[in-house]
Amino acid sequence: MPSMRQLLILLTGCLTLGLGVALLLTADLGSDGYSSLITGLSIATGLAWGVVSVIVAVTFLVMAFARGLTPGIGTIAQVAIVSSVVPLTMSVINTPHTLVGQILMLALAFPLLAAGIAGYLGSHTGAGPTEAAALAWDPPIPFKWSYSAVQLGGALVGWLGGATVGFATLAVIVLLGPAVTVAGSILRLD
Repeated sequence: MPSMRQLLILLTGCLTLGLGVALLLTADLGSDGYSSLITGLSIATGLAWGVVSVIVAVTFLVMAFARGLTPGIGTIAQVAIVSSVVPLTMSVINTPHTLVGQILMLALAFPLLAAGIAGYLGSHTGAGPTEAAALAWDPPIPFKWSYSAVQLGGALVGWLGGATVGFATLAVIVLLGPAVTVAGSILRLD
């Protein structure tokens, strides 16, 4: 059973991550690779986005489980909290009318994304689908690079399926994995 401290870290991390995802998507400069994957598969198959989301999440979690990573309460909390916070936040903020505003919103999203992921993973209560897929390969591949590989693979498959990718997609692929590692060392939640 997780301690109260772990649950508080989990909740704070998931809320922060949800806010970061909402800002990333509202900036409208491209989405993360995982979202691109779901969107592209939805377009290519004709299945509803939510159905594809569940299929992809289960696939990623099964792959991680096969590599020895056990899901936990954090796995469920991450999906439930983030998927609730994102649409709620997006309902009260708008895409900036200028490219400078969009870039500033993306710049604000990044530290929130990194701190949110590092925070909820630092609770040691289980990883969400994208992070579980990356952690399943650490070791031998450090998380900062395995996370980038998962995001890149998702973006490529999503793009081939018809999803739009952009500057933010590239930024997530290249920068977010290392940023999570830095945020984790700054937050020192272990």
